[in-house]
Amino acid sequence: MFTTCIRCELWQHALYPSPEEGWQIYSSAQDADGKCICTVVAPAQNMCNRDPRSRQLRQLMEKVQNITQSMELLDLRTNRDLQYVRNTESLMKAVDVKLKTASDNPRSLNPRSLQELKDKVTQLLPLLPVLEQYKTDARQISRVREEVRNLSLVLMAIQEEMGAYDYEELRHRVLLLETRLHSCMQKLGCGKLTGVSNPITIRASGSRFGSWMTDTIIPSSDNRVWSMDGYFKGRRVLEYRTLNDFMKGQNFVQHLLPHPWAGTGHVVYNGSLYYNKYQSNIIIKYHFRSRSVLVQRSLSGAGYNNTFPYSWGGSSDIDLMADENGLWAVYTTIPNAGNIVISRLEPQSLEVLQTWDTGFPKRSAGESFMICSTLYVTNSHLAGAKIYFAYYTNSSSYEYTDIPFHNQYSHISMMDYNPRERVLYTWNNGHQVLYNVTLFQVVKTAGD
Repeated sequence: MFTTCIRCELWQHALYPSPEEGWQIYSSAQDADGKCICTVVAPAQNMCNRDPRSRQLRQLMEKVQNITQSMELLDLRTNRDLQYVRNTESLMKAVDVKLKTASDNPRSLNPRSLQELKDKVTQLLPLLPVLEQYKTDARQISRVREEVRNLSLVLMAIQEEMGAYDYEELRHRVLLLETRLHSCMQKLGCGKLTGVSNPITIRASGSRFGSWMTDTIIPSSDNRVWSMDGYFKGRRVLEYRTLNDFMKGQNFVQHLLPHPWAGTGHVVYNGSLYYNKYQSNIIIKYHFRSRSVLVQRSLSGAGYNNTFPYSWGGSSDIDLMADENGLWAVYTTIPNAGNIVISRLEPQSLEVLQTWDTGFPKRSAGESFMICSTLYVTNSHLAGAKIYFAYYTNSSSYEYTDIPFHNQYSHISMMDYNPRERVLYTWNNGHQVLYNVTLFQVVKTAGD
């Protein structure tokens, strides 16, 4: 009998009491051992820290923007119509003189004078819709005035509410929210990819091809960003202090690698850069702090130098990546007939721990990335791409998927998952882009 596990619902309510927060419980049950297991769809990370006042402020900002646009439109129309009225002012005076003359001396209004007066009146007829527009704009101004008055009242209420907290209390509340967020992320286990968000463009910099990343497993207090422009013979790695510095192109240091790289399939893992050495199947581990190569090892049989690249080329034969379960290499070999091979690597020695043959031709793939020991492959690097193949290393099985995502700049040359932030990092035609992901996850409650 399928028994409902109440603790699942209690856990969800305690963590995020409102269903609008983005959490959805698909099922809650007890397994054969009596352990409580919840199956949920988790929201994107940035949905975990929603605050009703943040939503209210965002709505107010949208109102302000709408009011500003309305005022600009009214100003434009008023200036245009005012200019028209000014241009017809002399004509109106001439008509007024004619009418006074005709009124004082009706006999002076001969057929010719009458026709001239009719012509001038005809010229003034377009002024009528202008006056109607003035009436409409006047009503619009009245509505805008009312909106501004209401907006002022709401802002005053929010100001009074915010004023009830001093700085230290607000800071304490923020720390508590961050603790809840981290607790939330730790409780979430691995899951199956079910959706990709709209793209978030962080910066437009560099050439058409390149890669950028943050460390995949270091503490969240370390916000460094690394950027590597180009796909072959490059040696220059830029290290930015924060994402904000990367966006502005400031506060960076330069690392000059002892050996050039090939492709864009690099990854930063636990303080070291792992990359494919140019014109070889050698993987190099470069330690940023000591600025030295800690180890290098040949990936036996792996193709290189555009032997088995992704469909976009670019010496993308060997793609290194990391997920929740470690360090991986995605490549192919001649014995595997050009099909994608996945190898799990030991991070210290770069030894191959285990290998899987997916049976999927690498040249038909646009890009790929690992999430929770599953390889996801896109069908193209161009516009209209989607994630349409998944290989599960845990079961050595695969399936075709249909997960769309918006390829905004139409040429992806790097796409990697970061398990620490649960986002996809993408280099798209000279633009650095992020995607949030939605995972179908099984969450076990505390004590299970």
